[in-house]
Amino acid sequence: MRHRVKGFKLGRTASHRTAMQRNMAASLIEHERITTTVQKAKALRPFIEKLVTISKESSVHNRRRVFAALRNKEAVSKLFEVIGPRFQERPGGYCRILKLSKPRLGDAGERAIIEFVERTPAEAEVAADAE
Repeated sequence: MRHRVKGFKLGRTASHRTAMQRNMAASLIEHERITTTVQKAKALRPFIEKLVTISKESSVHNRRRVFAALRNKEAVSKLFEVIGPRFQERPGGYCRILKLSKPRLGDAGERAIIEFVERTPAEAEVAADAE
């Protein structure tokens, strides 16, 4: 039984898991869409959604809270200047996970894309041109 067993361990130590989560969150904020495994995407979603909720209100205290979780100045500034205001009216559900059909080469792990739900029109055009 899994009573009171919360979260994903992902077969890693606590420090490795924390570092991986910070790096993946910073990459998601920077690129707004990343490809990873389904399990890592499911572990990342609650982490990133809490940060987006905090970033909807810009204050020194909130910036310090987000920086303590991310440890990346560029990601924090983009989160508060671009992503937070974009989701100002949305009450939650800022990320989506799309499962990919082809497994990962090497260990055949299930792959997924995790991305933000809304994009600004300029970013949507850039993403369409890149694909």
